[in-house]
This record gives sequence, structure tokens and C-alpha cells, in this order.
Amino acid sequence: MMNVIQGAQMLFVAFGALVLVPLLTGLDPSVALFGAGVGTLLFQFITRRTVPIFLASSFAFIAPIMFGVQTWGIPATMGGLMAAGVVYVAMGGLIKAKGVEIVHRLLPPVVVGPVIMVIGLGLAPVAVNMALGKTGDGAVQLIDGNAALWVSAASLITTIAISVFAKGFLKLLPIFGGISVGYALSLGFGIVDFTPVAQAAWLSLPNFTMPEFNINAILFMIPVAIAPAVEHVGDMLAISNVTGKDYLKKPGLHRTITGDGVATIAASMVGAPPNTTYSEVTGAVMLTKAFNPIIMTWAAVTAIALALIGKLGALLQTIPVPVMGGIMILLFGSIATVGLNTLIKNKVDLHDSRNLVIVAVTLVFGIGGMAFGVGDFSLQGVSLCGIVAILLNQILPRQLGENHVVDNAQMEEDKA
Repeated sequence: MMNVIQGAQMLFVAFGALVLVPLLTGLDPSVALFGAGVGTLLFQFITRRTVPIFLASSFAFIAPIMFGVQTWGIPATMGGLMAAGVVYVAMGGLIKAKGVEIVHRLLPPVVVGPVIMVIGLGLAPVAVNMALGKTGDGAVQLIDGNAALWVSAASLITTIAISVFAKGFLKLLPIFGGISVGYALSLGFGIVDFTPVAQAAWLSLPNFTMPEFNINAILFMIPVAIAPAVEHVGDMLAISNVTGKDYLKKPGLHRTITGDGVATIAASMVGAPPNTTYSEVTGAVMLTKAFNPIIMTWAAVTAIALALIGKLGALLQTIPVPVMGGIMILLFGSIATVGLNTLIKNKVDLHDSRNLVIVAVTLVFGIGGMAFGVGDFSLQGVSLCGIVAILLNQILPRQLGENHVVDNAQMEEDKA
């Protein structure tokens, strides 16, 4: 019984972030809950239930899903996301054959850092538009601007306050807290419409969407897998440190990343966002010392059970746009900061012309919206800059420009 309660508690920690992704991207939160539950169970099966971790909606895919849904619709976007899951599985095979070093060689910090920054900064206008009560593209004013500003400010300030000042378990719930305060204020302003909740059934199957396969959507999504794949390695190291077990050796990184891929494929088969390992849950494991993987099994079962409550799904969809907008300002800024920190922590020298070229071109291509297209095929955004960063890293010689200048100057100095 204790495991069941702890499992529900783990889901509570992940809940705010889990439902935020579908609410931002136009997907169904009940389907996301179902996808997270099934994905976590599949991950446990592949890793032989050795890792106490929960998988749910990945933030790295927010921008690509938004673009994909607008451009090709939800079914084709799901087909693209399924292909991204296949990339994880292929990566698992590559790691088994060649070792973890292959990931570091293909995806060094100078490639990963700017790509993660693009994922965050590329969404900045969407966050601001939603905070002001508009649609993501800013075309339609959905809610009165003044009310929207109050609501989004309250959501943002609450999320910041909990992140910075809260202690213990509460510190793990900044998104949940931000949504709760923003929602309460929205009720005061009278901008919440409960009609969908009244019309929804108590028990109902989620609104599943089957994938369709469109080559443009597939080629657009595949490179987006870069950032979460690298993040996965970081999450595995984090949970290993917390429990004192080396999960990169047993069950092995090849198994955990394959589990992540299979969970993403399963989620996209029903219309849910891709799954990734949740660091909030790792924080909760550290705090509660709940190291038993069976707790995550119960968290997954609870997620599937909640997905079948129709009124809960309808209630989640009544959350007004500015509540999300306020939280997104911090969220997307944080994603960009993770990218920046990747460069700083790994001491990437931006005086080196080679590194400067890779970071500069990646950032401008990604944030500026550069697009390459031939006929119906087009590459842009995160996908394009991900491919460009990898290619530049492979093509450019290891020593470029200023390093030679510095070395020559140093030699002259040494001679003197």
C-alpha cells in the first residue's frame, strides 16, 4: 500500500510538467497521461525494472510539435515523432556496438549547447503572446489584455518564488503551483469556461490519434532527438548519483536510451507527446529516498487510471492561455540557459574560430527561422540547425583561425 501512495506522489510531482506540454501544443492531456503511463511501463520492461525513474512529456519537442501541428496536422506530426523514437532505438544499438564515446564524438557540447538554446529562445515570442492573452502566433486576442497580464504575472511570480524560496517537497512543484495560482486568479476575472467539463463523461477513453507518415514531418523531427538524447545521459548520471548505483553499466545506457525510444514510439502511436526521463522525479527520489523501481510502476498505473477520467481531461483544458504564458516565460528561458550552461560547464572556448562558427551559425539559423526547401520538402528551425551544427562539427578542421594567431604570438614571446 505504501508503494501505491508513493507512486501517486511521484505522479503528482511530474503532473504539472506532464500536462503542460499537450496543453501548449494542442494535444490532449488525457492522452499524454496515458502515453506517459504506458511509456514508463515499457521503459521498465526493457530496463528490467532496475531504474527508479518516470517518463513523461518532453519539453524539447514543444516547438517542433507546435510547428508540426500547424503545418501537417496532428497525425503526420505523430508519424514524425515516432521516427524520432526510432532514432533513440538506433542510438541504443550504436552505443551497444561502439560504446558511449560515440555519442560524445557525434554530439559534443559545442553542438548540443546552441541546439538546446534554440529550442528555448525560438519559443520566446509564443510565450510572450500567450502571456498577453493572445494565440501563440499573436494573431488573435483571446482574453482581455489587462486581465491576461495580471494572470500571467501571478503564474510567473509564483513559479519563480517556489523554484527559489520553497523548501523540501514543495520545491519540486513550481509548475503545479504556478498553474494553481494563475487558475485561481482566472476564476476571479471570470475567464474560465466550465462548459466542456459539464459536457464531459466521468469515465471515457482518451481522444487517441493514430499517426500518419509524411516524409517532411519525419525529416523535420528526426534531428530534434539530439537534445533529449544528450539530456537522457545527464538524467541517467543524476539518478545513478542519487541511488549510488551505476545505471550506465547496469542495465546499461544502450538499454535505457532504447527504453526511452520505445516509450516515445508507443506515445506517438496514440497521439501523446514524446516521453523523456523526468528530472523532477529524480529530485523527489532524492528527497524521499524512495529507491524502489516498483514505486514508478504504481506512478505509471495511476497515470493510466487518471487518463480514463473524462472530466479531469476536460478540466485541464479549461486552463486559460495567460496561465500557460506566464509559466512558459520562465520555462523557455530555463531551457535556453541549460544550453548556455552546457557551453560554460564544458569550457567551450568561443575565442576559437571553429567553436564560434558552429555556435553562431546554429543560433542564427535556429532563432532566425532559416529554411531550406526543394519542392515540397523543407527543413527549418531546430531540425535544420541541429543538422547544420553536426555537419559543421564534422567538416571544420580541429584548429582554426585565432588559435594559430595566439600560438604564434606565444612562440614569439617564448623566444624573447
